Amino acid sequence: MAESYRGVFGAIPYAFRATESLTMRAYTALGALAAGFVALVVTLALVVWMGETVSAQGGTFLFSRSLFVVAGLGAVGPLLAPILFVARRHRRGDRVADTYDRWMGVAGFLFLLSLYLGMVISAPEGLRDPTDSAVIGALYALPQPAGFVPPVAAALAVFATHFRLRGGSDDDAAAGGEGTVDEAAVDGGESSDADESA
Repeated sequence: MAESYRGVFGAIPYAFRATESLTMRAYTALGALAAGFVALVVTLALVVWMGETVSAQGGTFLFSRSLFVVAGLGAVGPLLAPILFVARRHRRGDRVADTYDRWMGVAGFLFLLSLYLGMVISAPEGLRDPTDSAVIGALYALPQPAGFVPPVAAALAVFATHFRLRGGSDDDAAAGGEGTVDEAAVDGGESSDADESA
């Protein structure tokens, strides 16, 4: 694909068109919407929060605002990472494993699920609905700070998937190496035959 793109907003439709993986296409659409929603919520919440604390002096309030922005960016970054990785690899023609796009889509969906788990774990007591689900009950039983664990682990999984599958699979590399040796042997044999004929 000869066309290129500019910036994050151009990378999203580019990745959707370039990939042949249905999993990655589905994640590109859903992940982009989720990232936009998170960014919008963080922006609106920050504006409201600043309006409510405008008369407060620095210190804890300023630190809390900064932490809130960092947490919001920490969610948007891994949401967009699989899309940006796939767009870049198609634009540059990077050599990757055959299943690269599919697994990047899976990693993206895993991060989406981790955000949901993190919100359930860290939900305040007043926002927790009574449930008969053993899974939700177990998540409610965890300490609220543990809500950061699933998103952080899933974000690391996104980048680990990228680094593991870039550069092509080991089998492809081995096959390429064998092909090189065979071609060299054939060339050498043809040269020897030519010399003997001369």
